[in-house]
Amino acid sequence: MVLNKDFTWAKYDELLSSLQQHGYEFRTFEEYCQGNRQGRFVILRHDVDARPSHSLQCAQIEEARRIRGSYYFRKTPKFNCPEVIREIIALNHEIGYHYEELSLTKGDANRAIGIFEENLAYFRLFYPVQTICMHGSPTSLHDNRDLWKKYDYRRWGIIGEPYFDIDFNDLTYLTDTGRCWNGQKYNIRDKVEGSDFSQFHTTGDIIEAVSRRMLPDRIMFTTHPQRWTDNRWKWWRELISQNIKNEVKRIIVWYNRKH
Repeated sequence: MVLNKDFTWAKYDELLSSLQQHGYEFRTFEEYCQGNRQGRFVILRHDVDARPSHSLQCAQIEEARRIRGSYYFRKTPKFNCPEVIREIIALNHEIGYHYEELSLTKGDANRAIGIFEENLAYFRLFYPVQTICMHGSPTSLHDNRDLWKKYDYRRWGIIGEPYFDIDFNDLTYLTDTGRCWNGQKYNIRDKVEGSDFSQFHTTGDIIEAVSRRMLPDRIMFTTHPQRWTDNRWKWWRELISQNIKNEVKRIIVWYNRKH
């Protein structure tokens, strides 16, 4: 049953339709890093943190509109799904690696880079991965991006990591972290320096802004597909679960500011 609510696939498709109708083109992050940066465009980045089947639904919606997105997969056994990866690639989307080695090794960079190399090689069995993106790991003391204080990811043929290779004063960043579009108070690491669009709470707010031509010409949307569903029971489960997570993350943000 389709819900007339936010964070449904129906609402996501409405967002894509609005962007297309108002002249936005779509680029993968890989294409952006290769120099395709002209005109009005949107990069659709998807962090596959959980429920890979939801990412496949997202990829199918985009493919129906001839849109390509960038999907970043973790290597954790619970959420790694080769069948979904292959199907998303078959739909002509980009695959990247959602790395989290410093969190997993509790800050041991020497161990972390070895695991990173192995995991990158694994995903390259499916797709010639050229871009990566850190997993926020909100309960960890370690920021996975700190791995690159000691190493250079370009050594492994990586051409882009969003938090290092995008000027967010030139390209606007919108993320559904916290299951809303202005969840800064719940946001531990998925944030950037640049334009503030905290007035957008719902996807409907963004759609209205698109129709009024209030959005900039260059945008990266980051979504977490596990949050989106047309199934009523799953929708409510995700809402309740995310509200609990947001309270925990809000406390962590408050504690970090105090210390």
